[in-house]
Amino acid sequence: MKKRLGLITLMAVILMFIFPVFAWAAEESIDSGDTAWIIISTALVLLMVPGVSLFYGGMVRQKNVLNTMMMSFICLGVVTIQWFVYGYSLSFGSDIGKFIGDLSYFGLKGVGLEPIGTIPHQLFVVFQMMFAVLTPALITGAIVERMRFPAFLLFLVLWTSLVYDPICHWVWGGGWLMELGALDFAGGTVVHISSGVSALVTALVLGRRKGYGTEKMVPHNIPYVVLGAALLWFGWFGFNSGSALAANGLAVSVFLNTQIATGAALMSWVLAEWLRHGKPTMLGAASGAIAGLVAITPACAFVTPIGSLAIGLVAGALCYFAVSHVKIRMGYDDSLDVFGIHGVGGMWGALATGLFSVAEGSEGLFYGNAAQFGIQALSVAVTIVFAAVVTFVILKIIGAITMLRVDDEAEILGLDVNEHSERAYSI
Repeated sequence: MKKRLGLITLMAVILMFIFPVFAWAAEESIDSGDTAWIIISTALVLLMVPGVSLFYGGMVRQKNVLNTMMMSFICLGVVTIQWFVYGYSLSFGSDIGKFIGDLSYFGLKGVGLEPIGTIPHQLFVVFQMMFAVLTPALITGAIVERMRFPAFLLFLVLWTSLVYDPICHWVWGGGWLMELGALDFAGGTVVHISSGVSALVTALVLGRRKGYGTEKMVPHNIPYVVLGAALLWFGWFGFNSGSALAANGLAVSVFLNTQIATGAALMSWVLAEWLRHGKPTMLGAASGAIAGLVAITPACAFVTPIGSLAIGLVAGALCYFAVSHVKIRMGYDDSLDVFGIHGVGGMWGALATGLFSVAEGSEGLFYGNAAQFGIQALSVAVTIVFAAVVTFVILKIIGAITMLRVDDEAEILGLDVNEHSERAYSI
């Protein structure tokens, strides 16, 4: 009996040492510091969605503020479910012809706490989910004050599935642009060009708002705009630095480059506006900051601080020109200048990556590698064409199912009351 008890005790002691070894071996590549940083970064990117809601909500007329905010906020529900069910699998599943992922991760099948780099796989899923949620929310700024909410919900599901997921796979999920060597650290093509171009196409298909060009359509609440821009700027550090997927020197470099470019773009937009109109505006400062954030996004891990400064200075002035000259000359009604800031800023950022990159093996044109600039230009062109064509087809399909646009009476009354039966402010 004593021998048996001694043997059991010995086995228990051995197991106490063996099991921790097995547990450690299973998670040996997961780093607690990296995991903590990406959890925080994920929350920061999520915060950008309410930031977009406030930024856009402040720029519309009072009668449409809730509808505008709802269009951004609903993405947190719809796209979260889409991403969980099949969006992640289409974006990061096993490659099918370098164009799209398969359904091997359908319903997050097989996705657990196994490491992706130094973080758990599930954390990578939810971090990327926030990018997928944010991107269509950006589009809403071009279509506010006139698109029916039910039609927008259909658009949201189809656009995320047919535009965002394929482009994400091309660039980040092992697709053909990734193999070609296209550089897009945190979403110049995947997020900003795709959303900006799609926003322009949607605005053109919907047509102008009633009274556009003849009635004043000024922002009803500039403080909302400033608060929204501040939340976006704050969250963007998770967006960019978090894309390092580790708490390391690269994340620090990205953080610095992001701040420099944003500050430079803010100043160049304000100065351009000041020279043209004689006075700087708070709306211009907020818009310039967003332009800088957009432009540095694809390049932030590949350029020096000097390169970031140049990217930001050009971005502010260029996006201001797109908003104040090109839009007016061409006469399209991109309500809140999504194309002028995200589309144009994203294109400049992707091309500038091909100019200023100092990444080993992927140096830019200014460092003797013209081929990288060519790859960047190709990625921009392909994203523009794909996003434009597929978005147009999606809108035509939805238009055959239901009305895309509210009727004249509803537009005059306001979409808050017509689409949601509520008002932002008591009378």
